[in-house]
Amino acid sequence: MKTITKIILASLLFVLLVPACRQKVTAPDDYVIAFYNLENLFDTIDDPSIRDEEFLPDSKTPWNTERYQKKLENMSNVIAAIDSNQPVPVIGLCEVENASVLVDLVEMPKLKEANYSIIHFNSPDERGIDVAMLFRSSEFTLLDTMPIPVKFPFNPENKTRDILYVKGLIAKDTFHLFVNHWTSRWGGREETDPNRAYIAEILKGVTDSLFRIDKFANIVIMGDLNDNPNDKSVADILNAEKVRKKIHGEKLYNLSYEKFLRGEGSLYWKSWDMFDQIIVSSNLINNKQIPYVSPREQFLFKPDWIMYKTDEGEARPNRTKGKNYYGGYSDHLPVYIRLVNE
Repeated sequence: MKTITKIILASLLFVLLVPACRQKVTAPDDYVIAFYNLENLFDTIDDPSIRDEEFLPDSKTPWNTERYQKKLENMSNVIAAIDSNQPVPVIGLCEVENASVLVDLVEMPKLKEANYSIIHFNSPDERGIDVAMLFRSSEFTLLDTMPIPVKFPFNPENKTRDILYVKGLIAKDTFHLFVNHWTSRWGGREETDPNRAYIAEILKGVTDSLFRIDKFANIVIMGDLNDNPNDKSVADILNAEKVRKKIHGEKLYNLSYEKFLRGEGSLYWKSWDMFDQIIVSSNLINNKQIPYVSPREQFLFKPDWIMYKTDEGEARPNRTKGKNYYGGYSDHLPVYIRLVNE
């Protein structure tokens, strides 16, 4: 672990020292950063290097051009609607197959005028699902980006997705963004706990390194962590705390914690879980700084039209497919925060 942290730190130091390619970037008074698990945005083309058999025209639940286009339309409709004021300037994504599906996504009519740029690296995940980011260069200046590899020393055959690191400017402020999709609980929660704990340890090492360089670093961690805010990986190892009245410097605060404690969640399986989380550094919830997060919590985007009603009348995320094809959106809800820039 120490070796990995040193390698990542060395890489980050290089990134931090690269001269900023500044351009005029405007930031609205109300600036949204979002995250969305797209629930298997796969194309219909067979890629022999990954396990994409479930998303091919001859699969048990056929995945064809019509259904792929419907998926793109649904995803673009959601992303376009997250902020009613303007297209979301920055949105992290997960469960995307490749760069090609992202190109198709940003070319959809609802997103085309937003002129999104794409950040994506192929990861070694066996299913071929990656993390990515879309951003509008008129409001976010990309300075540098790189994947942070996740290799489990206790299970080297288990290949998973990288953490995506993005450094950029929102107006004149430098931000360090991390897009995550931690190992799922498939196969059992206890059996997979060590994987998520290890990823949290990697991420904690990187954020600690950033704090050592700059105690006022603007850090935003977003992603599907496949754990809840009070689970060991998030609360203890990453040490992302519940927001309190008194904010301490050089710490991480979990903006999803309060909603989770109130019984809200971003996905539903027997009960609501808050796997999709946005965690920020203390500097971003200190209203003496600009920009800062206000209110100091994350939002869930859950309009009626992306939900379905159970027989009992309860609203759940309307997913695309499981054993059957449903034609919905995603089994996860988008989450987002608002930055005040005034």
